[in-house]
Amino acid sequence: MNESKRVLSGMRPSGKLHLGNLMGALKNWKELQDEGYHCHYFVADWHALTTDYEDTKEIKENVMEMAVDWLCAGLDPGKSTLFVQSWVPEHAELHLMLSMVVPLPWLERNPTFKEQLKEIEGKEIFNYGFLGYPVLQAADIIIYKAHYVPVGADQLPHLELTREIVRRFNNLYREVFPEPEALLTEYPKLPGTDGRKMSKSYDNAIYLSDPPDVVREKIRTMMTDPARARRKDPGNPEICPVFDFHKVFSSPEQISWAEKGCKTAGIGCVDCKKVMGDNLASEMKPYFEKRAEIASKPEKVAEMLREGSDRARKEAGKTLKEAREAMNI
Repeated sequence: MNESKRVLSGMRPSGKLHLGNLMGALKNWKELQDEGYHCHYFVADWHALTTDYEDTKEIKENVMEMAVDWLCAGLDPGKSTLFVQSWVPEHAELHLMLSMVVPLPWLERNPTFKEQLKEIEGKEIFNYGFLGYPVLQAADIIIYKAHYVPVGADQLPHLELTREIVRRFNNLYREVFPEPEALLTEYPKLPGTDGRKMSKSYDNAIYLSDPPDVVREKIRTMMTDPARARRKDPGNPEICPVFDFHKVFSSPEQISWAEKGCKTAGIGCVDCKKVMGDNLASEMKPYFEKRAEIASKPEKVAEMLREGSDRARKEAGKTLKEAREAMNI
């Protein structure tokens, strides 16, 4: 058991969650929870404001949608603390305290900041909140004295910035926070239906809320290897998004069938997608059914978040008291 080891992670509420979220994060979160780690998972609604501050009307609804998806994916409020970031104002106070000691160049060199400046179009994001969100992220993590943060390799620079902030605080005052470590997670490549990264903004996602017939239809219309313009043309399964799904959701025999059939033109893309659609619909059906049941009781979902946020506040308050005492305020 790992009860003494604390894990923290969060997601920005951007709407209903999709298959990429399930395979890339939620399954791992559930495993950590079931392995006995002391897990804290939060809906990062303040972080959503860093890029979506001009239009906030959907944030509250998205918070609830995300909570429903978490529960249908198996996160258990009896095993994990599930809460909403803005319902624990201690995060904001620690963020303010940390912002006094973080050098500005640390934030300006943040690779994620530079990447998103290039990627995000049509939004004015040259604001303090966007530049300083790694400081809030650090506060999110260390206010629970988290030992581990599950991340992908591309997020390691972000976590290292949190570790630098911890070292600076502990050296300036006294040791209050442990340095969080990465729990590197590997997850299968699951593109969207158009071959790009699965994303709500691209309108190419398969959602946990999709019924089986919708799942099948989305797979039916997926792009495949563009070289297979005709049924008799051989293809390359390694560049086909549908084959990426086969590698995750099909049996070894079906994977071999799809690979060989594609390379030799022994099967057509319609045949390949039909098998994949049936497999994925069967895989997703329990999530759809459980989600529908949970979503029918929104008052219980809200109560769960409130109770989790109250528990989080008690823990956060203790750490904040230590930090204030260390800074003599």
